[in-house]
Amino acid sequence: MNTFPLFFKLEGRKVLIVGGGEVALRKADLLSRAGACITILAPDISHELQALLTEDKHEFIYENYNKAYMSGARVIIAATDDETLNHQIHADATELNIPVNVVDTPHLCDFIFPAIIDRNPIVIGISSNGKAPVLARLLRARLETLIPQGYGKLAKLAGDFRNEVKAKIPTLTGRRQFWERAFEGQVSQLMFAGNETEATAQLQADLDRTAAAIHQNSEDKNSVKEPDTNAPALAHESEKEGTAVGEVYIVGAGPGDPELLTFKALRLMQQADVVFYDALVSPQVLDLCRRDADKVFVGKKRSNHTVAQLGINELLVNHAKQGRRVVRLKGGDPFIFGRGGEEIESLRANNVPYQVVPGITAANAAASYAGIPLTHRDHSQSVRFVTGFLKAGAPNSNFKSFLNTDETVVFYMGLHSLARLTEGLVDAGRSSETPIAIVSNASMPNQQVLTGTLATIVAKQEQAQLPTPALLIMGDVVSLHHDLAWYNLQNQQYNQNSEDIANNWLREGSRGEAVKQPIDQQAHALSMVANLATQHGDGLEQLIVD
Repeated sequence: MNTFPLFFKLEGRKVLIVGGGEVALRKADLLSRAGACITILAPDISHELQALLTEDKHEFIYENYNKAYMSGARVIIAATDDETLNHQIHADATELNIPVNVVDTPHLCDFIFPAIIDRNPIVIGISSNGKAPVLARLLRARLETLIPQGYGKLAKLAGDFRNEVKAKIPTLTGRRQFWERAFEGQVSQLMFAGNETEATAQLQADLDRTAAAIHQNSEDKNSVKEPDTNAPALAHESEKEGTAVGEVYIVGAGPGDPELLTFKALRLMQQADVVFYDALVSPQVLDLCRRDADKVFVGKKRSNHTVAQLGINELLVNHAKQGRRVVRLKGGDPFIFGRGGEEIESLRANNVPYQVVPGITAANAAASYAGIPLTHRDHSQSVRFVTGFLKAGAPNSNFKSFLNTDETVVFYMGLHSLARLTEGLVDAGRSSETPIAIVSNASMPNQQVLTGTLATIVAKQEQAQLPTPALLIMGDVVSLHHDLAWYNLQNQQYNQNSEDIANNWLREGSRGEAVKQPIDQQAHALSMVANLATQHGDGLEQLIVD
């Protein structure tokens, strides 16, 4: 490596920045977060710098550069646009043996400002040694998505317990195993979920249990030298023998594009022991789950439920009670036509811990990627999400409630009943000229958009044959599509080619690789349901009734 990474302690130490403009502002912002006492030396100092450094420990000197002001500085930053002056600052700092950084001039830098990931007290710095700072920032952005803010709180909690752990667990190996369990288990999950009080209590309980196991092991063997590796293992076993229950994460997988996942969704997917996923979860999203996790298809399509809802509820409860971390991965958002509420009711009834992670629902994704704003001051002042079918497959025929022309209506699961919906709306009094759009495979590379009116859309769809998954958007805002469409424009108007069909994992009749994989996992899911029924006897009836 060309430079050695070090971390400076600057709390309460003087840092001299020569320069009072935008570059100085960026450096002062970073250094102030580290607790430095910053002195700004420049004849002109920006209002932004003055607004940033308001504490009494900071100092502004409205003068030209003078070497005398270097006295007592821990580090020096040259942030001027005067090359000659920057060389002089570097020479003076070198003479005084004070580390100096001349901004954007690597050969005059004793140290480099890295791209920083701040999870205080965890700090990560990424440097390209001045060769490619933009690349370093891009790498930082990627790591930001993988490192939750909760890691900082977890590190602070570990710091609070550090001395007690050292006192109660005498060996280095034992302490390492204890912290590994804490950082990979329930303590970290509670902290990431924002339950700091419970995380602290859990860590204390784990420590007390481990210390008791070490003491017992020491008495059994009449030796103080043995507990090294066995004691943490005993503590671990005692946890297993207790009533330790795993956790269920109800995760919204979004519309299909993996880049639309939330950071939290990705983190939980990466640590799951088993994933139960729906038909609307794209293969690209599923690929982001932990590689060695069991992935079980429990999807539902119209009139074809691989596993009934009661069966899914039972699977979630049973796997969690085995101590496993369970992800229930749902297309879109779990609480918008996702049956997430029903699954949570079952988890609560069985005292299974759970978290819910929202996802981008299909309506938002379809509208955004199709250039159809769901609300617009000139066209629509409200939006309504409705389903084409109600419970037990009953069609939604409440057409008279959809006559408000100032409202956008989004129909989920409406493509197969398009004729019934359009006819019912017109018969109820909605104008046959009302714009309506079909958005298929929203946010995916094979997204297609078909627009028309209530009078024409059925005939257009008969010709176009846009596939599921798809939803309908009705209202005046649909007229904005042709002006505002931005995504995948060459494929927007139903010119779907054979490659698109092969890539559509839900297309009926398709036999591409994307379809073959879920077929195998359907068999896996059915096998698990059969095993569960065998284990629970009369539970079979529940598993096959929706």
